[in-house]
This record gives sequence, structure tokens and C-alpha cells, in this order.
Amino acid sequence: MREIFAGLPWWVKWIAMPVIALLVFGGLIVSVVQVVVGLLFKVLVFVALVGGLIYVVRKFTAGSSSRGDW
Repeated sequence: MREIFAGLPWWVKWIAMPVIALLVFGGLIVSVVQVVVGLLFKVLVFVALVGGLIYVVRKFTAGSSSRGDW
């Protein structure tokens, strides 16, 4: 394999082959990135909602309950 690549010009190794790989696997790469970004967004929304819920519950329970209710 190294002998095949050794005889090729530099522009084939560093420009043409990556462009061909992007053309062939571009859809796969885009779909994987899209899934990862979507999952990250959902995790951030989940963390924000849980944090907001904890804040609201603590705010209302601290003002309305007395010690020893539990």
C-alpha cells in the first residue's frame, strides 16, 4: 500500500483523495454530526429544565414550609 502512495504526486494524496472521500462519505458524516448536535441540544434542554424545576421547588418550599414538616 505504501508503494502505491509513494509514487503519487502530493496533490493527489492531500487534495484529491480527501475530496473524493468527502463526496463518497459526506452524507454519512453530515448525518452523524446532525445526530450528535441534536443529542447535545436535547441534553442541554433537559439540564436547563431540571435546573429550573429544582430552583422553583426550592424557592416555594423554602418560603412556605416550616422546619419539621418532613
